[in-house]
Amino acid sequence: MDVPVLLPGDFNYLDPELAVQMSDGLVGISGDLQAERLLAAYRQGIFPWFAEQGYFFWFAVAPRTVLLPPHLHIGRSLAKTLRHKAYRVTVNHDFEAVIAACAAVPRPGQDGTWITPEFQAAYTALHHLGHAHSFECWYPDRQGSWQLAGGFYGVQIGRLFYGESMFAAAADASKIAFACAVPFLAGCGIELIDCQQDTRHLARFGSEPMDFSAFQAALRRLNALPLETAILPGTVRENPCAAGQAT
Repeated sequence: MDVPVLLPGDFNYLDPELAVQMSDGLVGISGDLQAERLLAAYRQGIFPWFAEQGYFFWFAVAPRTVLLPPHLHIGRSLAKTLRHKAYRVTVNHDFEAVIAACAAVPRPGQDGTWITPEFQAAYTALHHLGHAHSFECWYPDRQGSWQLAGGFYGVQIGRLFYGESMFAAAADASKIAFACAVPFLAGCGIELIDCQQDTRHLARFGSEPMDFSAFQAALRRLNALPLETAILPGTVRENPCAAGQAT
């Protein structure tokens, strides 16, 4: 099957369902990561996976791993951590720091990261447009000042949040960020979180597979619905705990 090379402004990807069957999910190749292209792709369940020799490769994966916010599972160990550890979780406090930290995460079997400077610039542009959001987990240091310990970022269109990448510079930080972010997103009106691929980490939170046809139907419905509450910068949850409140 011929995979289209897309010129700027051309968003005619292969049909994602057909691509999953015939080309390992590869739906198109582009020389750009313009915001309009990213938004058009996500609305179809497509995302850029990596870059090579100046080109960006766009994929769909099936079945799709998703998380329904009401099905969020918090294990006993994490629940104990949430009660007893000092932390603060914020939203959109430092998007650029989060995506840079995600890019720096060592990846077994890979020489580098797919989150190249071009990807970081493209998603930061989406952030400034109000379509990409970061969640940050902060731990207090010995002086009581909050330090970025972990977090994640993703793309939001309508009532659907597309998770992209996470990092943890300290134990449990990304887990705390995710555990606090999911109910926050639900409160804003998010009905589905796209996790893309199945991982043991996400399975512990209650992620589940969704047939790609059902996923596309959810996209068509949810992308068109407005949020109930805008996702604005602020504090999602704070637990100063016995360590004393950081300043």
